[in-house]
Amino acid sequence: MKSIQGKTGIGFRKDFAEEFLNENILQPNFIEVAPENWIDMGGYWKKIFDKVTEQYPLTCHGLSLSIGSPDELDWDFLKKLKVFLKQYNVHIYSEHLSYAKCDNAHLYDLLPIPFREDAVNHIVERIKTVQDFLEQKIAIENVSYYTAVAAEMDEPTFISNIVTGADCNLLLDVNNVYVNAFNHKYDTKEFIKKLPLDKVAYIHMAGHLQVEEDLIIDTHGENIINPVFDLFDYTTRLIKPVPVLLERDFNFPEFDELQGELNRLQKICNNVWTPKHAATN
Repeated sequence: MKSIQGKTGIGFRKDFAEEFLNENILQPNFIEVAPENWIDMGGYWKKIFDKVTEQYPLTCHGLSLSIGSPDELDWDFLKKLKVFLKQYNVHIYSEHLSYAKCDNAHLYDLLPIPFREDAVNHIVERIKTVQDFLEQKIAIENVSYYTAVAAEMDEPTFISNIVTGADCNLLLDVNNVYVNAFNHKYDTKEFIKKLPLDKVAYIHMAGHLQVEEDLIIDTHGENIINPVFDLFDYTTRLIKPVPVLLERDFNFPEFDELQGELNRLQKICNNVWTPKHAATN
């Protein structure tokens, strides 16, 4: 399987699956899926999925691990996930630093975790348990949030303590940094410099929607704006080459427009992550 370090990929969606396979316009280096959407899939969609994964390396970004939840880990799901990751040779499995389950209720949203020491300890142990069971490291994503809950520390410290304590990787969502910095009035570059950048194994890039003068919503349904591209360029200069994923969940444009965004991301990667840089990081 070819290396995807320093390469750009896209989230694979049923919405454009047939067009993606039958046309030659959209040409990512890899694809990403939420494993929950494909585990136990059969019939027509299983054939489609097998066909696309024969052509492209696969990464997975989960939705339901709920790593910050007080509930017990979902072992039935984890058993199926382990089989799925091995079956499709998935080396990057990432999840959100959030929770989506409480008291056995699925909340259908990714809720922020309080930036507290007890939360750090709880999540560290859960990540260690998951990694031991899956027999591979996972990458935890910094999430967008709109209200800080009972914070005892700042977010970079919270993230760093978890990543270091659990010995896991970091999925750095550059757009989420931009969204949070705008909404909570902090400096994007200073925030990124405080993260454990040596642990970054994956990057997400996406669009957002400004709904008020002082409020941005993380949507994954818009084009990436220039300031987020600029922040991505800044970020790449601080880290080793990693895979970069273009997220688009709905409001899909024409393929040539998506490919244009992939090309722009790849150009930044190529300009920064030269063979010399890759050899020294």
